[in-house]
Amino acid sequence: MNATLLSPSSLPRRWLHRLYEYFALWFGLGLLGTISLTWTLFAVPLYHVLPKRWADPVGRWAATLCTRLYLGGLALIGACRFDLTELDSLRAEGPLIIAPNHPCLLDALMVISRLPNMACIIKADIFDNVFLGAGARLAGYIRNDAQLSMIKQAVAELKNGSHLLIFPEGTRTTRWPINTCKGTTALIASRARVPIQTVFIETDSGYLGKGWPLFRRPTMPITYRVRLGRRFAPPEKAGTFTEDLERYFIDELRDAPHFLPSDAPQATGAGAARQT
Repeated sequence: MNATLLSPSSLPRRWLHRLYEYFALWFGLGLLGTISLTWTLFAVPLYHVLPKRWADPVGRWAATLCTRLYLGGLALIGACRFDLTELDSLRAEGPLIIAPNHPCLLDALMVISRLPNMACIIKADIFDNVFLGAGARLAGYIRNDAQLSMIKQAVAELKNGSHLLIFPEGTRTTRWPINTCKGTTALIASRARVPIQTVFIETDSGYLGKGWPLFRRPTMPITYRVRLGRRFAPPEKAGTFTEDLERYFIDELRDAPHFLPSDAPQATGAGAARQT
């Protein structure tokens, strides 16, 4: 047994750091709740009085501001380290599908914090959430519960010049480094005739990944790095393209092993065979 771990001088530091991690966890949750509820007080009346041509830009600008405040707060107290600067080069670009991998719940917030002209495809239950629903409606985000309507709205947003955030996996990663990709991304890109910009979100923690309880304390600080990948032309064949996209994500994410969480779920069985 390592004597250093049991030395009297190390124990206070370990307990103090653990207390700090609990503080940072609750501070982050409280900060997100406060920012979300405060914006909701404004978003509800604005949603009912503003025409859509004004509501969408106002809602998306506010979403970028709120997510920047939240992520900035986490960085300020040392809970997280964010490297998101590569996203800034996309801000002045024309319509694009932004397609990241999806390791945790913070992924969408990181992208939205840097790109203010962003339409998002999000879970339908977010629209009924007291913290997030009003802001999502005001920003013109797209529900994912009606496939045909979702695709039509997504294509319309892209043709109007917006960026579109969609996770090719469809849900948070459960099979590292990426789940089986869905064909929705390729289908929307093909119909809208816009390119797909791949984005890689890398982290050294499994915090808020699929199955991580909201109140479970992570080891801090947590590092997040976002880097841009290849930009694909609008595909002609959605099925073939989706398989190529998944393979590309696997190859690229495996090149950054020091950013893969040690507790990340690994591919097993058929999934492992497919990735070799």
